[in-house]
Amino acid sequence: MTIIGTADEILAELQTDAGRRAPYPLYERLHALGPVNLTPASPAYAAVANGYAAVDQILRDPRFVKGGPPPAPDADPITTALSNSMMFRTEPDHGRMRRAFHAAFTPRRVAALEPEITALTDDLLDRLAGLGSDGPVDFIAEFGYLLPAGVMSALLGIPAPDLDWFRTRVQRVEDYLDFGGRTPEKVAAANNAATEMSEYYASLIAARRSKPGDDLISALVQVIDAGDGDLTDEELIGNLLVLFNASFVTTINLLGNAIPPLLERPELVKALASDPAVAEACVEEVLRWDGTAQLVVRTASEDLEVAGVTIPEGGLVLVILGAANRDPARFPNPEVFDVERPDKRHITFGAGPYFCIGAVLARAEGRLALPRLFQRFPDLALASPPVQSAGLALRGFATMPVVLGN
Repeated sequence: MTIIGTADEILAELQTDAGRRAPYPLYERLHALGPVNLTPASPAYAAVANGYAAVDQILRDPRFVKGGPPPAPDADPITTALSNSMMFRTEPDHGRMRRAFHAAFTPRRVAALEPEITALTDDLLDRLAGLGSDGPVDFIAEFGYLLPAGVMSALLGIPAPDLDWFRTRVQRVEDYLDFGGRTPEKVAAANNAATEMSEYYASLIAARRSKPGDDLISALVQVIDAGDGDLTDEELIGNLLVLFNASFVTTINLLGNAIPPLLERPELVKALASDPAVAEACVEEVLRWDGTAQLVVRTASEDLEVAGVTIPEGGLVLVILGAANRDPARFPNPEVFDVERPDKRHITFGAGPYFCIGAVLARAEGRLALPRLFQRFPDLALASPPVQSAGLALRGFATMPVVLGN
């Protein structure tokens, strides 16, 4: 008989390296305990929410608070940058910042990027063919990273030669944000990264203010200067840092997480390469089955009941999106990757007021890139087992050696 354990024990296991790399058996154990589970022994969390309905309820209820006040004058650089973004600020500041971004980051802007996404994908596939002609090539480094980097370059107006500079700094911020503790080394690295990226964005904002372009930063500067967005330059910098990290890392992980389940299904790969509807369904099932964003945190602003469990005022709730996407009460046989699943309405991008603002862009990149990848390399195969990254909050692969085939 399987020993399920307590929610506290499962939470402790999730914070180990092994738990972060393979969380789904732990989620299954949480589901056996219930959709919401108190964690009285945890020094950080009052409860874990893992059921789909419970997670959806918490994300949509404004009494479960995300974020905090503006940063203190003496806050360290990473705290200042994050606290100046909509994702780490409570209302009314969150809504104010989000409205400014909605005025500039429109579906039309994303749709206008689609030809560029397609062209960039084809260029990268040409490059991949050259690199892989003599043996295995790392799909993550040579395609999964470069595509969203190029798209973010086009969206934000970041010069392409600067993108390599961003990679290590983005990783340092991701390491700081990941579930499982912040070491002094991670904090120091994140502070250095936040300082450098904030200075970079400040310089780019100044350049776009004097000479606007067609990019998102130019559009946001125009919103600010017109007085329509009620957004400061410091808040724009914080939001750009978070937007780049979230959209960029999410898309890397989406592309990488799609490869193993697709390679196990050759007939699906053939259909994906020729049918846009299958491509869209594949993207949604990947996001459900092995979601790029696995968890968020909320604070109960008062005693609140979810799924019959009372979460005390001030209690932090670990809201596990990845577990909700594997909830058997919502998805029959949730461990099965099934693109024909009638209900694939995952919660990877969140719900309610904090729904991921970059979701439409990540979906577009996956929907456009994956078919072209398999059209070009129908015999793509893993050269050796891919290496799962040690992060859980944003889940993906660190490396994925592939052979391209004939």
